[in-house]
Amino acid sequence: MDEAKGVVKHIFVAKFKDGATPNQIDHLIREMANLVNLIEPLKSFHWGKDVSAGNKNQGFTHVLESTFESMEGVAEYIAHPAHVEYAKVLLPHVEKYMVIDYKPATLNFGLEG
Repeated sequence: MDEAKGVVKHIFVAKFKDGATPNQIDHLIREMANLVNLIEPLKSFHWGKDVSAGNKNQGFTHVLESTFESMEGVAEYIAHPAHVEYAKVLLPHVEKYMVIDYKPATLNFGLEG
């Protein structure tokens, strides 16, 4: 199987700086969502704020999830001028972040009779 082919989830987990206001964060997330309209390989975008009760988030507060059809699409997205410009606006508001790209896998459990 070609590892570069198939759906890829691009996860950006962030902790915004204390000085970032809710309005600024909302604006930044809306700008990220708009990249779906500007960068063809970016197929969908979802985001959310940490709501876990376990306090194991290591300070990370937001998850931005993008979906691509291939690793080539992720590479095209990362190099795209609209993404590069967006990162210049986003990153000054972020205290720390991490990025994970993964290929979703499903476990199929057969029924034995």
